[in-house]
Amino acid sequence: MKMSYRISLTVALGLALGMALPGYAQQQERPRSEHAPAARSNVAPRTGNVDTRFNHNRAYPARGFAVDHVPEGAVSASFHGGSYYYHGGVWYRPEGDRFFVVAPPIGIVVPILPPFYTTVWFGGAPYYYANDTYYVWSADQQGYVVSDPPQNPDTASTQPPGNDDLFVYPKNGQTDQQQATDRYECHSWARQQTGFDPTQPLGGVDQGQVDAARAQYQRAEQACLEGRGYTVR
Repeated sequence: MKMSYRISLTVALGLALGMALPGYAQQQERPRSEHAPAARSNVAPRTGNVDTRFNHNRAYPARGFAVDHVPEGAVSASFHGGSYYYHGGVWYRPEGDRFFVVAPPIGIVVPILPPFYTTVWFGGAPYYYANDTYYVWSADQQGYVVSDPPQNPDTASTQPPGNDDLFVYPKNGQTDQQQATDRYECHSWARQQTGFDPTQPLGGVDQGQVDAARAQYQRAEQACLEGRGYTVR
C-alpha cells in the first residue's frame, strides 16, 4: 500500500508540473510591452534604417538603440565636455552603463571618415556623407568635422569637377565591404604618395599642378588596387 501511495503521489506531482510549465513558458515568451526597457545587446543591428540619400544605400541602426559595449575599434571623441564614440559611421554616447546610438553634434572632429561614405559636391566644395551626417575636411584641425547640411541641396553632385574616376573590377570575388576598404586604403596611400587628394578642391594643389598631380595620383591608386587583385581601367 505504501508503494502504491508513493507512485500515485509521484504521478500527481508530475501531472501538476506538466500542466503548470506550459503556462509558465508562455508567460516567459510573452512579448515585451512597448514601454518595457530596450533589450540588451552588444551589437547594433545592421539591418535597420537604409540610407538611400545620394545613392548611399547603406543600413545603419536606428538612433536611440542601446548597446552594452561600443564595437571594437571605435574611436573616442569629446565635444563640449561630452564623450562620444564613433564606429563605421555610427555615433554612440554613454548614458549610465549603456551606449546609445545618437546624432553627432555639429562641430565634433574625427580623424577618419566612415569606411562607407559618399562624396557629395556643393558649389565646388566636397562634403562626405554617411548615415544622415555630413563631414568636411579641416586642415587646421587635421580631421573631419561634422557639419550642417549644405544650404543648397539642389546643387549637389556626386561627381567632382573634372572627375576622372577609375573603373575598378574585383577579380577575386571580393565582397562589397572588402572593395570599399581596399578603395579607401588605396586612396589614402595614393594621396600620401602624391600629395593629391581628389576629394579636395583642385586636389589640394596649386591650379597649375592639378593635371600632373591627378595623373600621378591615379597611377598610384591603380598600382595599389591591381596589387590587391583588381582590374583597373
